[in-house]
Amino acid sequence: MDTTQLLKGVLDLACLAALREDDGYGYDILRRLRIAGLTDVGDASVYGTLRRLFNAGLLTTYVVPSDEGPHRKYYALNAAGRAELQRSGKIWQGFASTMNDLLRERETP
Repeated sequence: MDTTQLLKGVLDLACLAALREDDGYGYDILRRLRIAGLTDVGDASVYGTLRRLFNAGLLTTYVVPSDEGPHRKYYALNAAGRAELQRSGKIWQGFASTMNDLLRERETP
């Protein structure tokens, strides 16, 4: 199965979840997603998703100066982002539960 189509459907939720505990800048969030197992996620997809979530009012941003290289733009969940994470997380859990039930092998009577 091609995971790219699955990633497109859940990347918003994955980025929100990656920011649940700590703020992060683009590459840091990408690294978190890959460490979590989303190894096929592309750089451009994550950066585009972060911009879209920010424009939707789900994230705030701030800039941190860097001694090495350019300043870093950090993303943080705001109240609307936390609410969306909770709402979308419940939807995902219900969907995943349904798929797990469908895929579970049943004993034949």
